[in-house]
Amino acid sequence: MKKITFIGAGSLGFTRGLVKDILTFDAFRDAHIALMDINQERLDMIERGVKKIIAAGNYPATVSATTDRAKALEGADGVCITILSGGPDIFRNDIEIPKKYGVDINVGDTRGPSGIFRFLRTAPAMLEICRDIEKYCPNAIVLNYTNPMAMLCRYLQSETKVNITGLCHSVQGTAEMLAKWIGAPMDEITYTCAGINHQAFYLDYKWNGQDAYPLIRKAMENPEILNAEQVRNEMFLNLDYYVTESSGHNSEYNAWFRKRPDLIEKYCTHGTNWNPGEYAYILNEYFKREEDRSWQKEYEEWLAKDEIDLTRGHEYASNIFNAVFGDNTMYEFNGNVRNFGLIDNLPEGCCVEVPTIASKAGIRPLHVGALPAQLAILNNISARCEELAVEGAITGDKRKVFHAVLFDPLTSAVLSMSETKQMVDEMFEAGKDYLAYLK
Repeated sequence: MKKITFIGAGSLGFTRGLVKDILTFDAFRDAHIALMDINQERLDMIERGVKKIIAAGNYPATVSATTDRAKALEGADGVCITILSGGPDIFRNDIEIPKKYGVDINVGDTRGPSGIFRFLRTAPAMLEICRDIEKYCPNAIVLNYTNPMAMLCRYLQSETKVNITGLCHSVQGTAEMLAKWIGAPMDEITYTCAGINHQAFYLDYKWNGQDAYPLIRKAMENPEILNAEQVRNEMFLNLDYYVTESSGHNSEYNAWFRKRPDLIEKYCTHGTNWNPGEYAYILNEYFKREEDRSWQKEYEEWLAKDEIDLTRGHEYASNIFNAVFGDNTMYEFNGNVRNFGLIDNLPEGCCVEVPTIASKAGIRPLHVGALPAQLAILNNISARCEELAVEGAITGDKRKVFHAVLFDPLTSAVLSMSETKQMVDEMFEAGKDYLAYLK
Protein backbone atom coordinates (compact mmCIF):
# COMPACT_ATOMS: atom_id res chain seq x y z
CA MET A 1 0.00 0.00 0.00
CA LYS A 2 1.36 3.41 -0.99
CA LYS A 3 0.77 6.58 0.99
CA ILE A 4 0.16 9.85 -0.85
CA THR A 5 -0.15 13.03 1.19
CA PHE A 6 -1.79 16.33 0.28
CA ILE A 7 -0.53 19.43 2.10
CA GLY A 8 -3.05 22.21 1.59
CA ALA A 9 -5.71 19.60 0.86
CA GLY A 10 -8.41 22.25 1.32
CA SER A 11 -7.65 23.38 -2.22
CA LEU A 12 -10.81 21.53 -3.13
CA GLY A 13 -10.61 21.48 -6.91
CA PHE A 14 -6.97 20.44 -7.15
CA THR A 15 -7.11 17.79 -4.44
CA ARG A 16 -10.33 16.26 -5.73
CA GLY A 17 -8.99 16.04 -9.28
CA LEU A 18 -5.59 14.66 -8.31
CA VAL A 19 -7.04 12.00 -6.00
CA LYS A 20 -9.43 10.92 -8.75
CA ASP A 21 -6.49 10.57 -11.16
CA ILE A 22 -4.26 8.70 -8.70
CA LEU A 23 -6.83 6.05 -7.90
CA THR A 24 -7.28 5.15 -11.58
CA PHE A 25 -3.89 3.42 -11.53
CA ASP A 26 -3.88 -0.23 -10.49
CA ALA A 27 -0.82 0.37 -8.30
CA PHE A 28 -2.76 2.92 -6.24
CA ARG A 29 -6.22 1.40 -5.96
CA ASP A 30 -5.48 0.51 -2.34
CA ALA A 31 -3.44 3.64 -1.58
CA HIS A 32 -3.79 5.58 1.64
CA ILE A 33 -4.69 9.20 0.92
CA ALA A 34 -3.56 11.49 3.77
CA LEU A 35 -5.18 14.92 3.77
CA MET A 36 -3.72 17.83 5.73
CA ASP A 37 -4.88 21.44 5.98
CA ILE A 38 -4.96 24.13 8.66
CA ASN A 39 -8.57 25.01 7.76
CA GLN A 40 -10.76 22.44 9.51
CA GLU A 41 -13.88 23.30 7.51
CA ARG A 42 -12.21 22.78 4.16
CA LEU A 43 -10.44 19.68 5.50
CA ASP A 44 -13.78 18.12 6.45
CA MET A 45 -15.19 18.97 3.04
CA ILE A 46 -12.35 17.40 1.06
CA GLU A 47 -12.42 14.29 3.28
CA ARG A 48 -16.07 13.81 2.29
CA GLY A 49 -15.10 14.34 -1.33
CA VAL A 50 -12.33 11.76 -1.30
CA LYS A 51 -14.59 9.23 0.40
CA LYS A 52 -17.14 9.83 -2.37
CA ILE A 53 -14.51 9.16 -5.04
CA ILE A 54 -13.36 5.98 -3.28
CA ALA A 55 -16.93 4.71 -2.99
CA ALA A 56 -17.80 5.62 -6.58
CA GLY A 57 -14.80 3.68 -7.91
CA ASN A 58 -15.24 0.83 -5.44
CA TYR A 59 -11.58 1.25 -4.57
CA PRO A 60 -9.97 -0.50 -1.57
CA ALA A 61 -8.22 2.80 -0.78
CA THR A 62 -8.35 4.50 2.61
CA VAL A 63 -8.32 8.15 3.67
CA SER A 64 -7.34 10.14 6.74
CA ALA A 65 -7.65 13.85 7.46
CA THR A 66 -5.62 15.83 9.99
CA THR A 67 -4.32 19.27 10.85
CA ASP A 68 -1.11 17.59 12.09
CA ARG A 69 1.43 17.91 9.27
CA ALA A 70 3.92 15.47 10.77
CA LYS A 71 1.25 12.78 11.07
CA ALA A 72 0.16 13.32 7.47
CA LEU A 73 3.71 13.15 6.14
CA GLU A 74 4.98 10.17 8.17
CA GLY A 75 6.11 7.50 5.70
CA ALA A 76 4.61 9.13 2.61
CA ASP A 77 5.75 7.90 -0.81
CA GLY A 78 4.42 10.96 -2.60
CA VAL A 79 3.46 14.48 -1.51
CA CYS A 80 1.41 17.13 -3.33
CA ILE A 81 1.62 20.73 -2.07
CA THR A 82 -1.20 23.17 -2.88
CA ILE A 83 -1.08 25.83 -0.17
CA LEU A 84 -2.02 29.52 -0.10
CA SER A 85 -0.13 31.70 2.37
CA GLY A 86 -1.96 34.75 3.63
CA GLY A 87 -5.62 35.68 3.52
CA PRO A 88 -7.70 37.79 1.15
CA ASP A 89 -6.60 41.15 2.55
CA ILE A 90 -2.88 40.63 1.95
CA PHE A 91 -3.65 39.14 -1.46
CA ARG A 92 -5.55 42.33 -2.27
CA ASN A 93 -2.49 44.41 -1.35
CA ASP A 94 -0.40 42.47 -3.86
CA ILE A 95 -2.64 43.77 -6.63
CA GLU A 96 -3.93 47.13 -5.42
CA ILE A 97 -0.68 48.74 -4.27
CA PRO A 98 0.98 48.30 -7.70
CA LYS A 99 -2.25 49.49 -9.35
CA LYS A 100 -2.09 52.72 -7.33
CA TYR A 101 1.32 53.36 -8.86
CA GLY A 102 0.12 52.54 -12.38
CA VAL A 103 1.32 48.93 -12.60
CA ASP A 104 -1.87 47.20 -13.74
CA ILE A 105 -1.58 43.55 -12.67
CA ASN A 106 -3.95 40.96 -14.09
CA VAL A 107 -3.43 37.88 -11.89
CA GLY A 108 -0.34 38.53 -9.79
CA ASP A 109 0.58 34.99 -8.75
CA THR A 110 3.74 34.33 -10.75
CA ARG A 111 6.19 37.22 -11.19
CA GLY A 112 6.41 41.01 -11.14
CA PRO A 113 5.83 42.94 -7.89
CA SER A 114 2.75 40.92 -6.95
CA GLY A 115 4.34 37.55 -7.66
CA ILE A 116 7.55 38.48 -5.87
CA PHE A 117 5.74 39.50 -2.69
CA ARG A 118 3.55 36.42 -2.89
CA PHE A 119 6.77 34.38 -3.05
CA LEU A 120 8.33 36.18 -0.08
CA ARG A 121 5.19 35.54 1.96
CA THR A 122 4.96 31.88 0.94
CA ALA A 123 8.63 30.88 1.11
CA PRO A 124 8.90 30.48 4.93
CA ALA A 125 5.80 28.27 5.06
CA MET A 126 7.05 26.12 2.19
CA LEU A 127 10.45 25.79 3.84
CA GLU A 128 8.79 24.52 7.05
CA ILE A 129 6.84 21.96 5.05
CA CYS A 130 9.98 20.75 3.32
CA ARG A 131 11.89 20.52 6.60
CA ASP A 132 9.15 18.19 7.84
CA ILE A 133 9.38 16.17 4.62
CA GLU A 134 13.14 15.80 5.20
CA LYS A 135 12.35 14.49 8.67
CA TYR A 136 9.28 12.29 8.14
CA CYS A 137 9.48 11.08 4.51
CA PRO A 138 12.91 12.02 3.10
CA ASN A 139 12.61 9.76 0.05
CA ALA A 140 9.21 11.01 -1.04
CA ILE A 141 8.56 12.38 -4.50
CA VAL A 142 7.25 15.90 -3.88
CA LEU A 143 5.15 17.72 -6.47
CA ASN A 144 4.45 21.42 -5.99
CA TYR A 145 1.42 23.19 -7.45
CA THR A 146 1.74 26.34 -5.32
CA ASN A 147 2.54 29.62 -7.08
CA PRO A 148 4.75 31.43 -7.76
CA MET A 149 6.06 28.19 -9.19
CA ALA A 150 9.50 29.20 -10.47
CA MET A 151 10.67 31.16 -7.44
CA LEU A 152 9.40 28.61 -4.92
CA CYS A 153 10.96 25.67 -6.74
CA ARG A 154 14.26 27.48 -7.20
CA TYR A 155 14.28 28.38 -3.48
CA LEU A 156 13.36 24.94 -2.17
CA GLN A 157 15.63 23.04 -4.57
CA SER A 158 18.64 25.02 -3.32
CA GLU A 159 17.74 25.28 0.38
CA THR A 160 16.50 21.73 1.07
CA LYS A 161 17.32 18.15 0.14
CA VAL A 162 13.73 17.39 -0.82
CA ASN A 163 13.14 15.73 -4.18
CA ILE A 164 10.72 18.41 -5.35
CA THR A 165 9.51 19.28 -8.83
CA GLY A 166 7.04 21.99 -9.78
CA LEU A 167 4.07 21.24 -12.03
CA CYS A 168 1.82 23.50 -14.08
CA HIS A 169 -1.01 22.49 -16.39
CA SER A 170 -0.40 25.29 -18.92
CA VAL A 171 1.90 23.18 -21.12
CA GLN A 172 -0.50 20.34 -21.81
CA GLY A 173 -3.49 22.68 -21.72
CA THR A 174 -2.10 24.96 -24.42
CA ALA A 175 -0.98 21.98 -26.51
CA GLU A 176 -4.56 20.71 -26.48
CA MET A 177 -5.90 24.16 -27.39
CA LEU A 178 -3.61 24.39 -30.42
CA ALA A 179 -4.54 20.86 -31.52
CA LYS A 180 -8.20 21.83 -31.40
CA TRP A 181 -7.53 24.93 -33.48
CA ILE A 182 -6.00 22.89 -36.31
CA GLY A 183 -8.40 19.95 -36.01
CA ALA A 184 -5.78 17.44 -34.87
CA PRO A 185 -6.36 14.53 -32.46
CA MET A 186 -4.16 15.12 -29.43
CA ASP A 187 -2.70 11.62 -29.63
CA GLU A 188 -1.18 12.58 -33.00
CA ILE A 189 0.56 15.69 -31.62
CA THR A 190 4.15 15.83 -30.38
CA TYR A 191 6.07 18.85 -29.16
CA THR A 192 9.16 20.13 -27.39
CA CYS A 193 8.36 22.88 -24.92
CA ALA A 194 10.91 24.77 -22.83
CA GLY A 195 11.56 28.10 -21.13
CA ILE A 196 10.37 29.30 -17.75
CA ASN A 197 7.09 28.66 -15.95
CA HIS A 198 4.08 30.33 -17.63
CA GLN A 199 6.43 31.54 -20.35
CA ALA A 200 7.74 28.38 -21.96
CA PHE A 201 7.54 28.08 -25.74
CA TYR A 202 6.80 25.22 -28.12
CA LEU A 203 10.16 24.99 -29.86
CA ASP A 204 8.51 22.50 -32.18
CA TYR A 205 4.87 21.47 -32.50
CA LYS A 206 4.15 18.59 -34.87
CA TRP A 207 1.15 16.70 -36.19
CA ASN A 208 2.12 13.17 -37.21
CA GLY A 209 5.74 14.28 -37.40
CA GLN A 210 5.10 17.31 -39.62
CA ASP A 211 5.58 20.93 -38.55
CA ALA A 212 2.14 22.22 -37.53
CA TYR A 213 3.06 25.87 -37.08
CA PRO A 214 1.92 26.76 -40.64
CA LEU A 215 -1.48 25.26 -39.77
CA ILE A 216 -1.65 27.33 -36.59
CA ARG A 217 -0.90 30.50 -38.56
CA LYS A 218 -3.59 29.52 -41.04
CA ALA A 219 -6.07 28.92 -38.20
CA MET A 220 -5.51 32.47 -36.99
CA GLU A 221 -7.11 33.76 -40.17
CA ASN A 222 -10.33 32.79 -38.41
CA PRO A 223 -11.28 35.91 -36.35
CA GLU A 224 -12.77 33.74 -33.61
CA ILE A 225 -9.44 31.97 -33.07
CA LEU A 226 -7.37 35.13 -33.47
CA ASN A 227 -9.43 36.95 -30.86
CA ALA A 228 -9.58 34.01 -28.45
CA GLU A 229 -6.03 34.62 -27.21
CA GLN A 230 -5.19 38.16 -28.28
CA VAL A 231 -2.01 38.56 -26.25
CA ARG A 232 -0.57 35.12 -26.93
CA ASN A 233 -1.47 35.23 -30.61
CA GLU A 234 0.21 38.63 -30.95
CA MET A 235 3.30 37.20 -29.26
CA PHE A 236 3.28 34.21 -31.63
CA LEU A 237 2.93 36.33 -34.75
CA ASN A 238 5.91 38.46 -33.67
CA LEU A 239 8.14 35.97 -31.82
CA ASP A 240 7.42 32.96 -34.10
CA TYR A 241 6.84 30.47 -31.29
CA TYR A 242 3.71 29.86 -29.21
CA VAL A 243 3.85 30.55 -25.46
CA THR A 244 2.23 28.60 -22.64
CA GLU A 245 -0.27 30.02 -20.12
CA SER A 246 -3.21 32.33 -20.77
CA SER A 247 -3.24 35.78 -22.34
CA GLY A 248 -4.34 37.19 -19.00
CA HIS A 249 -1.18 35.92 -17.33
CA ASN A 250 1.19 36.70 -20.18
CA SER A 251 -0.09 40.24 -20.54
CA GLU A 252 1.64 41.13 -17.24
CA TYR A 253 4.96 39.33 -17.86
CA ASN A 254 6.34 41.78 -20.42
CA ALA A 255 6.33 45.47 -21.38
CA TRP A 256 4.04 45.33 -24.40
CA PHE A 257 0.41 45.00 -23.35
CA ARG A 258 -0.42 46.69 -20.02
CA LYS A 259 1.68 49.87 -19.79
CA ARG A 260 -1.07 52.15 -21.18
CA PRO A 261 -4.87 52.12 -20.92
CA ASP A 262 -5.25 52.03 -24.69
CA LEU A 263 -3.12 48.88 -24.90
CA ILE A 264 -5.15 47.21 -22.17
CA GLU A 265 -8.28 48.12 -24.10
CA LYS A 266 -6.86 46.78 -27.38
CA TYR A 267 -5.20 43.55 -26.22
CA CYS A 268 -6.59 42.67 -22.81
CA THR A 269 -10.29 43.36 -22.77
CA HIS A 270 -12.09 41.71 -25.67
CA GLY A 271 -10.57 38.22 -25.84
CA THR A 272 -13.08 35.39 -25.88
CA ASN A 273 -10.94 33.15 -23.67
CA TRP A 274 -10.31 34.01 -20.00
CA ASN A 275 -8.51 37.32 -20.48
CA PRO A 276 -9.90 40.05 -18.22
CA GLY A 277 -8.47 43.45 -19.02
CA GLU A 278 -9.09 45.18 -15.71
CA TYR A 279 -7.04 44.08 -12.72
CA ALA A 280 -10.15 44.30 -10.54
CA TYR A 281 -11.77 41.37 -12.32
CA ILE A 282 -9.63 38.77 -10.61
CA LEU A 283 -10.08 40.38 -7.22
CA ASN A 284 -13.80 40.92 -7.61
CA GLU A 285 -14.34 37.31 -8.67
CA TYR A 286 -12.17 35.99 -5.85
CA PHE A 287 -13.79 38.06 -3.13
CA LYS A 288 -17.28 37.51 -4.49
CA ARG A 289 -16.82 33.75 -4.26
CA GLU A 290 -15.47 34.12 -0.72
CA GLU A 291 -18.25 36.46 0.45
CA ASP A 292 -21.20 34.60 -1.05
CA ARG A 293 -19.49 31.21 -0.49
CA SER A 294 -20.43 30.13 -4.00
CA TRP A 295 -17.45 27.77 -3.91
CA GLN A 296 -19.14 25.88 -1.08
CA LYS A 297 -22.44 25.68 -2.94
CA GLU A 298 -20.74 24.28 -6.04
CA TYR A 299 -18.86 21.71 -3.99
CA GLU A 300 -21.94 20.60 -2.10
CA GLU A 301 -23.80 20.18 -5.40
CA TRP A 302 -20.97 17.93 -6.60
CA LEU A 303 -21.12 15.90 -3.38
CA ALA A 304 -24.86 15.42 -3.87
CA LYS A 305 -24.53 13.91 -7.34
CA ASP A 306 -25.45 10.23 -7.65
CA GLU A 307 -22.70 9.59 -10.19
CA ILE A 308 -19.37 11.34 -10.77
CA ASP A 309 -16.89 11.18 -13.62
CA LEU A 310 -13.88 9.06 -12.64
CA THR A 311 -12.02 9.50 -15.93
CA ARG A 312 -8.35 10.35 -15.49
CA GLY A 313 -7.58 14.00 -16.26
CA HIS A 314 -4.50 15.56 -17.84
CA GLU A 315 -2.63 16.71 -14.73
CA TYR A 316 0.87 15.27 -14.52
CA ALA A 317 0.97 14.24 -10.84
CA SER A 318 -0.65 10.80 -10.93
CA ASN A 319 1.42 9.70 -13.94
CA ILE A 320 4.64 10.81 -12.24
CA PHE A 321 3.84 8.92 -9.05
CA ASN A 322 2.93 5.85 -11.10
CA ALA A 323 6.18 6.03 -13.07
CA VAL A 324 8.41 6.34 -10.00
CA PHE A 325 6.73 4.13 -7.38
CA GLY A 326 3.70 2.59 -9.13
CA ASP A 327 3.92 0.26 -12.11
CA ASN A 328 7.06 2.09 -13.37
CA THR A 329 5.65 3.06 -16.77
CA MET A 330 8.04 5.76 -17.98
CA TYR A 331 6.38 9.16 -18.32
CA GLU A 332 7.50 12.43 -19.93
CA PHE A 333 6.24 15.77 -18.66
CA ASN A 334 7.38 19.37 -18.30
CA GLY A 335 8.86 20.00 -14.87
CA ASN A 336 10.20 23.05 -13.05
CA VAL A 337 13.79 22.37 -12.07
CA ARG A 338 17.07 24.24 -11.70
CA ASN A 339 19.01 24.97 -14.86
CA PHE A 340 22.13 22.91 -14.61
CA GLY A 341 23.07 22.26 -18.22
CA LEU A 342 19.47 22.20 -19.49
CA ILE A 343 18.92 25.48 -21.38
CA ASP A 344 22.24 26.86 -22.58
CA ASN A 345 21.35 30.55 -22.83
CA LEU A 346 19.41 31.01 -19.57
CA PRO A 347 21.12 31.70 -16.20
CA GLU A 348 22.87 28.74 -14.61
CA GLY A 349 20.87 27.51 -11.63
CA CYS A 350 17.71 29.49 -12.32
CA CYS A 351 14.38 27.66 -12.46
CA VAL A 352 13.42 26.47 -15.93
CA GLU A 353 10.50 24.44 -17.26
CA VAL A 354 11.80 21.65 -19.48
CA PRO A 355 10.93 18.15 -20.71
CA THR A 356 11.49 15.71 -17.85
CA ILE A 357 11.41 11.92 -17.60
CA ALA A 358 9.87 10.12 -14.64
CA SER A 359 10.72 6.44 -14.15
CA LYS A 360 11.73 4.01 -11.43
CA ALA A 361 15.13 5.72 -11.59
CA GLY A 362 13.53 8.97 -10.39
CA ILE A 363 12.93 12.30 -12.09
CA ARG A 364 15.46 13.38 -14.70
CA PRO A 365 15.21 16.63 -16.70
CA LEU A 366 16.41 16.65 -20.31
CA HIS A 367 18.94 18.92 -22.01
CA VAL A 368 17.19 21.26 -24.45
CA GLY A 369 20.07 23.37 -25.77
CA ALA A 370 19.79 27.05 -26.62
CA LEU A 371 16.48 28.84 -27.03
CA PRO A 372 15.99 31.03 -30.09
CA ALA A 373 17.59 34.40 -29.28
CA GLN A 374 14.36 36.40 -29.09
CA LEU A 375 12.88 33.93 -26.60
CA ALA A 376 16.05 33.83 -24.53
CA ILE A 377 16.02 37.62 -24.13
CA LEU A 378 12.46 37.56 -22.80
CA ASN A 379 13.06 34.60 -20.49
CA ASN A 380 16.38 35.98 -19.23
CA ILE A 381 14.84 39.18 -17.91
CA SER A 382 12.24 37.37 -15.83
CA ALA A 383 14.58 34.56 -14.76
CA ARG A 384 17.19 37.01 -13.50
CA CYS A 385 14.56 39.01 -11.62
CA GLU A 386 13.40 35.76 -10.02
CA GLU A 387 16.99 34.92 -9.08
CA LEU A 388 17.35 38.28 -7.33
CA ALA A 389 14.09 37.75 -5.43
CA VAL A 390 15.19 34.28 -4.30
CA GLU A 391 18.59 35.60 -3.22
CA GLY A 392 16.73 38.25 -1.23
CA ALA A 393 14.72 35.56 0.56
CA ILE A 394 17.79 33.41 1.26
CA THR A 395 19.93 36.27 2.57
CA GLY A 396 17.11 38.32 4.11
CA ASP A 397 18.18 41.29 1.96
CA LYS A 398 15.32 43.67 1.11
CA ARG A 399 17.60 45.54 -1.29
CA LYS A 400 17.78 42.52 -3.57
CA VAL A 401 13.99 42.34 -3.57
CA PHE A 402 13.82 45.99 -4.64
CA HIS A 403 16.23 45.31 -7.49
CA ALA A 404 14.15 42.31 -8.56
CA VAL A 405 11.07 44.51 -8.89
CA LEU A 406 13.05 47.36 -10.42
CA PHE A 407 13.89 45.33 -13.52
CA ASP A 408 10.49 43.67 -13.90
CA PRO A 409 9.44 44.38 -17.52
CA LEU A 410 5.99 45.81 -16.80
CA THR A 411 7.09 47.78 -13.74
CA SER A 412 10.06 49.34 -15.53
CA ALA A 413 7.85 50.23 -18.51
CA VAL A 414 5.61 52.27 -16.22
CA LEU A 415 7.60 53.57 -13.23
CA SER A 416 10.79 55.50 -12.56
CA MET A 417 13.38 54.10 -10.17
CA SER A 418 12.24 56.29 -7.29
CA GLU A 419 8.58 55.45 -7.91
CA THR A 420 9.44 51.74 -7.90
CA LYS A 421 11.29 52.14 -4.60
CA GLN A 422 8.31 53.91 -3.07
CA MET A 423 5.94 51.16 -4.27
CA VAL A 424 8.18 48.38 -2.94
CA ASP A 425 8.52 50.09 0.44
CA GLU A 426 4.74 50.34 0.69
CA MET A 427 4.37 46.65 -0.18
CA PHE A 428 6.92 45.74 2.50
CA GLU A 429 4.98 47.76 5.05
CA ALA A 430 1.66 46.17 4.06
CA GLY A 431 3.14 42.67 4.35
CA LYS A 432 5.34 43.23 7.40
CA ASP A 433 3.58 40.57 9.48
CA TYR A 434 4.81 37.94 7.01
CA LEU A 435 8.16 39.48 6.08
CA ALA A 436 9.94 40.04 9.38
CA TYR A 437 12.81 37.82 8.18
CA LEU A 438 13.80 40.47 5.62
CA LYS A 439 15.98 43.39 6.71
